[in-house]
Amino acid sequence: MERAELTIGVQRTTDEVILTLAGEIDMLTATRLSAVVNEALADAPPRIVLDLAGVTFCDSQGLGTLVVLSRKASHAQSLLMLTNVGEFLLRVLDITGLRSALMIKNEQSTS
Repeated sequence: MERAELTIGVQRTTDEVILTLAGEIDMLTATRLSAVVNEALADAPPRIVLDLAGVTFCDSQGLGTLVVLSRKASHAQSLLMLTNVGEFLLRVLDITGLRSALMIKNEQSTS
């Protein structure tokens, strides 16, 4: 079995941290994503944006991680926003009922 890969690019501005994700969010990579978001939250930015344009897969562990990180950001007075969410992930979020638990802003969709 091939090991899942997740690359995370970090870009900071005065009012947000943009994390550009590429690869898979699953049980093997969710811990790393949590660590990077928690590190970003240490500076208490008003907004953390997860750019999911490069995400090719997300399992239940990944979905749960996104919800937990959204709650952590909220407790830290920050907003976790997902952008460029692929159709496959939007469908999974709809099916699981998690879409309403996350802030999603896609330029090309009506979310």
